[in-house]
Formats: sequence, C-alpha cells, structure tokens
Amino acid sequence: MYPTLEACVNDLERHGHLVRVREEVDPELEMAAIHLRVFEAGGPALLFENLKGSRYRAVSNLFGTLERSKFIFRQTWESTQNVIALRNDPMKALKQPFRHAHVATAAAKALPLRQKGGLSGFQEVAITDLPLIKHWPMDGGAFVTLPQVYTEDPDKPGMMNANLGMYRVQLTGNDYATNKEIGMHYQIHRGIGIHQHKASRKGEPLKVSIFIGGPPAHTLSAIMPLPEGLSELTFAGLLAGRRFRYSYVDGYAISHDTDFVITGEIYPGETKPEGPFGDHLGYYSLVHPFPLMRVRKVYAKQNAIWPFTVVGRPPQEDTAFGALIHELTGDAVKQEVPGVKEVHAVDAAGVHPLLFAIGTERYTPYTKVKQPAELLTIANRILGTGQLSLAKYLFIAAEEGQPLSTHREAEFLSYVLERIDLRRDLHFQTNTTIDTLDYSGTGLNEGSKVIFAACGDKKRELRTDVPEQLQGLRDYGNPVLVMPGVVALEGPAFVSYADAERQLRELTDAIGARGAMPGCPLIVLCDDSSFMGASLANFLWTAFTRSNPSHDIYGVNAGFEFKHWGCDNVVIDARTKPHHAPPLVPDAGVEKRIDRLFAAGGNLSGVL
Repeated sequence: MYPTLEACVNDLERHGHLVRVREEVDPELEMAAIHLRVFEAGGPALLFENLKGSRYRAVSNLFGTLERSKFIFRQTWESTQNVIALRNDPMKALKQPFRHAHVATAAAKALPLRQKGGLSGFQEVAITDLPLIKHWPMDGGAFVTLPQVYTEDPDKPGMMNANLGMYRVQLTGNDYATNKEIGMHYQIHRGIGIHQHKASRKGEPLKVSIFIGGPPAHTLSAIMPLPEGLSELTFAGLLAGRRFRYSYVDGYAISHDTDFVITGEIYPGETKPEGPFGDHLGYYSLVHPFPLMRVRKVYAKQNAIWPFTVVGRPPQEDTAFGALIHELTGDAVKQEVPGVKEVHAVDAAGVHPLLFAIGTERYTPYTKVKQPAELLTIANRILGTGQLSLAKYLFIAAEEGQPLSTHREAEFLSYVLERIDLRRDLHFQTNTTIDTLDYSGTGLNEGSKVIFAACGDKKRELRTDVPEQLQGLRDYGNPVLVMPGVVALEGPAFVSYADAERQLRELTDAIGARGAMPGCPLIVLCDDSSFMGASLANFLWTAFTRSNPSHDIYGVNAGFEFKHWGCDNVVIDARTKPHHAPPLVPDAGVEKRIDRLFAAGGNLSGVL
C-alpha cells in the first residue's frame, strides 16, 4: 500500500522492478523511444531523473507487465476483487450476509476523506514547468497520457457523484495559448461528456481538475469499468488501501495524494483543433475540434514525479492495463449480458475494432438445422454495451462439445470459419458509431458493424494451402496463407470506392468462374500480403483496422435474399484508403540517439 508515487517507485527499485535513468534525456521523442524499446523487451519500470527543460522526474512502464502490476497491488488485490464481485452479484450478500459483511465494511472504509485546512505541500507552477513529453514524430505537441480527469455532476455536485476518467490532454502546440489553454479529447457519452452537456444546458462552465501521479491505484481507477454504485474514488481507496484525500481550493477539487494538479474550466461551445496524436490502433488520430480547457492554476509537489505511458500499435503498456482490469472484474460481463460466456476485445487489432465472443444457443434445440438465434440476441446486447459498442467486427460462437477460448485467437477464428454459413450468418449494421480513433469509416465516429455468428456442426474443412483459384489472377498476386482457410492477396493501390467496387466485382467474378472453394471462406485484399501473412498479429491488425464492414466486405457469388446478403467466400478489402490516418513510424534519428543509454556504460546497459 503506497501513500505516494515515490513510495511505489522506491519499493519497485528495492525488488528489482525499476531502473533509474540518470543521463539527461529529451522529452521530445527520446523518452518515448526509450520506453518503447524497454517495454518491447519486457523490461523494468523506468525513472527518468534528468529531463531536459524540466526540474521534475518522470516514471514510465509501471504497469508494463501483469506480474509487476499485481506486485504493486499485492496487499489489496484480493479484498478489491471481493468488493467488485459482490457489487456484480449482490445476491451473494443476501444469501450469505455474515460471510460477506467484511466486504461492505472494507468498501465503507475506502470512502473519500475530505481534508480540513489549506493546501499544504504544493507549489503553484506553470504548464511550461511540467515534463512536456512528445511521443511520436507527427504529434501536435506534448500530451498527458496518464491523467485522472475529475469532474462533478452539475445537477448533483459532490465527490460521490463525480467522474474520474482518463481522457487525453494536450498541453502544448496547435493554437493553444501557452500556459492558458489546453486541449481535452473525449467522447460525449463518457462521464465527463455527460457532465459537460449538463453544464452547457445550464449555460455554465464545467470545472475540471486533472490529477497526475499519486498512488498507482488512483491511475488505475480512472480507467476501470466499475459496477453501478461503486465510484472511482471509492475504488481508488480500496486498491490503494488508503482513503482518497481531497479538499476544495477556489471551488476546484484537489487530490492531496497526487503529484500534479491542473485546474480550469470548459466553457459551452468552446473548442480548438486537437491532435494529431499517435494512438492505440497503431495510427495517428488526426486534428479535430475538441473542448478547450482554460487553465486556472497548476500545482506540483516539491519532489513530484510525472507518470507517463506511450500508446501505439499493440501490444503496449495499455495491453497490460487491459489484462489487469480483466483479472479484477472477472465475470462482470456475464452479469451484464445474460447468456454470454466470454468476450475478448482483441488487442492485436487495437482492442475496439474486433471482438471475439462465446455465447449459448438454446433457442432452436428441436429444429432440423441448427442456426444462430440466441447468439444474435447476445451479439446485439454486446454491441450495445459500453465500450464494446465501439466494435466493428464481432465473431461469436456457441460452445458445443469441445471447450472454447476466445484468447486462443487462431483456434477460435478457425472454429467460427469451420461452422459459419456465409449465406445466412453474416449480419450488418450500417451507418452507426465506431471508435473516434478509427479512421476506416465514413467520418468521425461513423462507420458500420458486422456479426459473424456460428453454431452447430462443422460445415467445411479449412484449406492449409493456397487454393489454385487464387493463383495467377490478373492484377492480384502473391497469395499467402495466413492461417487455415484465410488467404491474403496483394492488389493494386486503392484509389476510390467507385474503382474498388469495379475491381472487386471483377476479382470476385474471376474467382467464382474458377470453381467452388469452400475450404477458403475468408480472403483479405491488402497492400502487402507478405507482411500480413508473416504473423497472426499482422493479419489481425491490418485486416480489421483498415476496413469498414459496409464498404469493404465483398463476396464471391454474392447476392441478396429477402434483403439478407450472403456469399460463398468473404473478401475483405483491407488496402490503405486515402482517408485513413498514417501509421506510427519511429524517428530513425531518435532511435540512433538513444542507443547511447543501452551501450556499455549507459544507464540501461544490460537491461534488454
């Protein structure tokens, strides 16, 4: 249990989980590049003690492995899991009240604690005094990547109705007035967006407090999908083993446990261009108008430490965050979506674009031909639930006979492809919402979804070689077997959707004319089939982040029957489109510069 971030850093160092970087490093790209290299090697947390342009230290990779995260929370892990489990299933408490009484007591002891008196231990500073870390070459400026953004409900003010969320914050660049304005990137359905909507309806500015640092439990609480009735601040107290301490200064909530605080206001209708920013799908999110926060005051502790992470093409540190959240919340999704056994947001595909799920199929037990029915009800519930609603592709199967796991990704995908009826079991949702950060759709937050549902007996044996029908096609070459039943095919550069429709019609007609190909249900058209076929991760990333189901799914011998689309073989056009965001590419010069830290005599020599 750590009262401060400094206490956590010192404990990790004592146990061999952290290395100090004493050489001067530049927040302009160098720190992020160092972090990425160490994370990729499964290395330790990093404490940067000598930052160019700032007197403060910075720490990264705290949550870089699930093992290190569980080590950090080792003293409070079990009690926190018990509270979450009880909130997810309150009948446990009714059935065994004495057994679970201690859980309610633990939650009560974790309630936020208001402090009396002034704000001690902090000094007022400016935005430009902070570690201004730029992560990727095309980023619009310096960003806060592990903020805890605090807002209160304008209709029900107070700590227990507050929202603590993690939304990215742009500190410098673009048109922001230095030290006076910063950018806030969030979606309107998130907690802070709801608060802003209420404040705007009243014609009032929304007061915002951004906490950076403090006990690691506070950082994790800002991203936890918590059950109804358990506030982020109570969760922070549970996991930290110490009540969240706070007070109000000039009407703004201040965490007494954090390392830095930025306070300010978001006024109705005020926006400025925010971005670009290298994001978790492995591409840049581009420049768009997002809410502007007018900075009021910035505070820092005397020996404050600035925590940060770097996001990019998975896996990254946020992958470990996801694993940690899954372990803590356990079977929460089963309580929220009846009939579901498992939902897996596929990290290699950027989390939101692709979901794998296992459900039950009990609606058609007596029919001659078993087909997805209950699975479709479950699928629609999944696509209407929280962050899962941002998904574009959902592959869902009924577990029948053999045990299934969505985390054995190739095996699960094969199971679906062996059983799916491609003329019956594809279901589209068009003109709907997708992730703001996903540029494969028709506009910001605009795209489509498709459900691949499978149950019953195996319908086909998947090919383990490239079918002859896909070889020697004019303008389409280098067919590569990605996995059984899935072939990557290289095509000409994408120009427009009008051209694509013509090209894909010609391609699918040519394939169809060569004869049936049941053992190859999925073909993916791409820019570089050798890259796509090199690993399962490459396939999942390129196929599902670079396609919009309604616009990019075609089929061999495709047709409609009573408005339902089907085909013999699915073709996904995963070529790069002109409207797609550029992928994240490290700066070669920076990569060469940081070699000095890993060479003999450098602080990180022997770490990799």
